[in-house]
Amino acid sequence: MPTVKALIVADQESDYIWDHFDRTVFSGIDVIISCGDLHASYLSFLTTMIAAPLLYVPGNHDAKYITRPPEGCDDLTESMHVIKGVRFVGFGGCNSQSPKPFHYSEADVVRQVAGRMSEIARHGGFDVLVTHTPAAGLGDGEDAFHKGFMAYRMLLDQFRPSFHFHGHMHASYGPTKQRIKYDNTVIVNGYGYQIVDITVPERQRGRISYIKMRYEWRVRNGRK
Repeated sequence: MPTVKALIVADQESDYIWDHFDRTVFSGIDVIISCGDLHASYLSFLTTMIAAPLLYVPGNHDAKYITRPPEGCDDLTESMHVIKGVRFVGFGGCNSQSPKPFHYSEADVVRQVAGRMSEIARHGGFDVLVTHTPAAGLGDGEDAFHKGFMAYRMLLDQFRPSFHFHGHMHASYGPTKQRIKYDNTVIVNGYGYQIVDITVPERQRGRISYIKMRYEWRVRNGRK
């Protein structure tokens, strides 16, 4: 079974990593995953010091990424990535009516997901979903700004990935290290930092019919 060792980060830069970096603690890391709202310089520092690829999605406070993205890092909202056989796809931003960058409505996110269906089909699905905001009802908050997206939940239902990493939910909002099991998916809040062993089952990885996949997506959205 494909396995990668991942460092997951989100929302708050670690003083321990910044000021007391110990390479031995991060030995064997295959990939770094940022779930958003972190300084670009912090992400560049991580990928340089740990010497592992860094995949990220922008958070709602990451407008500066538009003109000065993290150097040496890859944006999962632009393209999927495969690390040691594990397929990653990502979406950024939060649930908000604000016109600021990376603030989206549910309808916005539905369109974003629909726009990635061809790419997901070419990869035969995905193993890890990376987002800034949680899925609706799965580790999100009660207020409108921290409400999760139903579109992400429908992605979990349709593709049943092994993991979903998200940010946006800080320590003051409740337990941040708690993992949620939803059907086939382990959901992890990446607040701060933590190391996760990603093991995914062997699955049929051939190309999926784009037409069939889009039809299933439209049905889940109530649009036939």
